[in-house]
Amino acid sequence: MDRLRQRTGKRFGTADDGLLVIEQPGAMLEASRRWRRDGKTIGLVPTMGALHAGHLSLVELARRENEVVVVSIFVNPIQFGPGEDFARYPRDPGRDARLLHEAEVDAIYEPSAGVMYPPDAGTRVHVGDVAEPLEGKARPGHFEGVATVVMKLFAAVEPDRAYFGQKDAQQVAVVKRLTRDLDLGVEIRVGPIVREPDGLALSSRNVYLDPAERKAAASLSAGLRGAADAYAAGERDPNELRRVLSAPMNSEPLVRLEYAEVVDPATFQKPGTLAVLAARVGKTRLIDNHDLRLPFLG
Repeated sequence: MDRLRQRTGKRFGTADDGLLVIEQPGAMLEASRRWRRDGKTIGLVPTMGALHAGHLSLVELARRENEVVVVSIFVNPIQFGPGEDFARYPRDPGRDARLLHEAEVDAIYEPSAGVMYPPDAGTRVHVGDVAEPLEGKARPGHFEGVATVVMKLFAAVEPDRAYFGQKDAQQVAVVKRLTRDLDLGVEIRVGPIVREPDGLALSSRNVYLDPAERKAAASLSAGLRGAADAYAAGERDPNELRRVLSAPMNSEPLVRLEYAEVVDPATFQKPGTLAVLAARVGKTRLIDNHDLRLPFLG
């Protein structure tokens, strides 16, 4: 790996056991193809950093299922719209590297925005109908940014499997459709939502919440729990399920509900069994979801 080490330029940890940090797509591809020539399977966990237990649960799953694990850390500018939180999105690369070193990850792929999107780069990936409702409507261009960066990550890493969290359920559906439609040959693995004791889904954006907002944010999971309980009791009317889902957030002064729907988890069309919601708690936008066919354990 000497030539590769010269091209990547740095490691986290000691020279013998250090975590390889790769900043260029060519060096990433070289490393991946060398691992593949050695007969090793590769798992990729795409992240935007600011890692928490939800991310680390995906790393653990990838570690169990692959001989090599790569975690990408890239705050993708083209999936943020005007006025969104790209500039202040939480970043802590030193802490991220320590956590990934402890998790025995083999490499971090950490390209810069300039490397990913040179000034004359104009190509974007449009996925279609699954990307249009809900998050697609609320955040125009968001899923084109997601699909484009996923294509670039897959091209650089050439993973056998890629790991995404269920919390971003519509993103999962978009990535699955992208992978299927373009015959990418990557197995998409989905890890369950990791929650706080009161049910709030872990998110890098939770750090924005002040104490009052953090307490109010529990209304999101309360809505999901209520809808799951209603479904388990036999309720199937989409309008009633939406009412139950929305009620805790509508009664919380610090929460402004953007949408609450019950959709098909593969197409994101109505009706279905996946309860999805987005809400602003103070100035912080949070999303969450739950498959109503399952008990809510948060």
